[in-house]
Amino acid sequence: MTQRVLVVGALVTLVVANSPAPGRAQAPPTGAELRAAIGRLGDFEYSVRVEASRVVRRATATVAVPALLEAARRHEDRYVQFRAAVLSVGFGEARVGAFFREALDATNDRVRATAYDYAEHAPDPALVPRLLAALDRETSEFVRPALVRALAAHDDEAAVRARLVRDIDRGESYFRGAVIEALGDYRAEYAVDALVRIAGTDGPLRDDALIALGKIGHARALATVTAAQGQVSEDLQPVVSAAACLLGVDCTGQTRYIVETLRFGATTAADQGRLRNAASAAAALAMSGQRGVLDALFDVGAGAVDPARAPIVLALGTAALRRPGVIHGVLAERADLDAALLLLRDAFDMLDEDVAEERFYVRLRDIYYGAPEGTRERAVAASAARVLEF
Repeated sequence: MTQRVLVVGALVTLVVANSPAPGRAQAPPTGAELRAAIGRLGDFEYSVRVEASRVVRRATATVAVPALLEAARRHEDRYVQFRAAVLSVGFGEARVGAFFREALDATNDRVRATAYDYAEHAPDPALVPRLLAALDRETSEFVRPALVRALAAHDDEAAVRARLVRDIDRGESYFRGAVIEALGDYRAEYAVDALVRIAGTDGPLRDDALIALGKIGHARALATVTAAQGQVSEDLQPVVSAAACLLGVDCTGQTRYIVETLRFGATTAADQGRLRNAASAAAALAMSGQRGVLDALFDVGAGAVDPARAPIVLALGTAALRRPGVIHGVLAERADLDAALLLLRDAFDMLDEDVAEERFYVRLRDIYYGAPEGTRERAVAASAARVLEF
């Protein structure tokens, strides 16, 4: 088995499975209140949907899980089916895992994508034949990437490795980019040669391949990344710098350049392509655990206005959802905590990754109930749950 470090974060074990949301010590809802709240998960009004989710999260697993899974299977509103499936993730029960194995064949695209996400974070080798078969039929732009990531999480299987490497060169650029990103996140050394080929030539996926090679961290990529430093346009230089840093080449200087590019791009309307690449580069470094880069994203994002603000916010959100533990450590040291959390809230709205957000909430809940009363750690978790509207 190839040793690897995931940047996605595993499904966490709940410290207190039936605890209310951080800072919301309210009584659990009754069965009738819970069913009514589930029905409101698809309400037109955002505030109503948010409050409905809060009610569901306060329920005990004994009451909530059967009701949520029933709604996920049979509710007449397909969006309610999806949200019920998402919220069930937070209860961490065996029945939830059984439901998601069944939901790999769901007709509701959103529910099926949620099932693939669950399979990614709770790998089961028995699912590999079903996941490989699904790759031949999944064509939705928001379903297929989740399936690809699920397969990447099961890449101990030779058939999975061969298929993922093959799909680097198959289909639309969007789908190929999803494959490349997953290979980088799962440190797929078996894909280095294929990625070196793409990273070494001009093309729309060169930036994705360079970042992926940096994440994988194999020495065979070093020559390609070093050569790219003098070949690519100025717009792409931040990506090359991130890859070089991740490979251990002058990380201090590379990081300084990326942060300076972010700051410059946030104050001028010019070089927006370069700014977007700098934000992507910063996200990759932040996900690798570089807390100074995360602080820089918060600092620059706080003073930025659109269109410069959007890529910075997206970079923050991506790092937060992939590496929530790193983000919480940075938040705990921010003097402008609420302002930083508002940036994250905007990021979550833009990314619209419901399952990843639910896992983020679960981690907040674990931190809150695992920390002693009166500690900064607990206060930050409570503030995050409030501002992020969990």
